[in-house]
This record gives sequence, structure tokens and C-alpha cells, in this order.
Amino acid sequence: MEKKVLTQEEIQSLKKIQSNQQILLDTFGDLEYKIQIFELEKQKLKQTLQLQIEEEIKIGKQLQEKYGDGNIDIEKGEFISVSWFWQPLRYL
Repeated sequence: MEKKVLTQEEIQSLKKIQSNQQILLDTFGDLEYKIQIFELEKQKLKQTLQLQIEEEIKIGKQLQEKYGDGNIDIEKGEFISVSWFWQPLRYL
């Protein structure tokens, strides 16, 4: 088997390719690590959102049981019943 010697230019080109591959592998590894962290954060946020929705439903039911159907003006702290909107008109 005959051995041939590469030129310095060829060796440098191959070393540059090898170096670039390592940089890409490191970068992809870092990126995947960050993606996993973001996925964990996303899961935590989803859990927090679920708890928020459950709390909204619970409070909404409590207020509806106490005050009936209506709207709340949070700024004024007032409950406005919708029952007066729906009273039938009487024409006699």
C-alpha cells in the first residue's frame, strides 16, 4: 500500500472542517439543553395556568351562587344583576 502525504493546505482544510463540526455539535448540544429548560418552564406555566383557570371557575361559581347571574364592575366593587334586563314587558 502506497502512502501519500497531504499538503499543509489540505491538512489545514480538514482541521478547519473538524473544528467547525465540533463547534456545531457543541452549539446543538447547548441549544438542546436550553430547549429542555424552556420545555420545563413551559410545563410549569401550564400548571400555573390550569390552577388559575380552576380558581377563576371556583370564584365565579361562588359569586354566582351568592349574587345570581350578572356582571361585576371590579373598579366600583358592584354587582349588576342581569335579571332586570330579562324581565318580560307587560302589555295590557
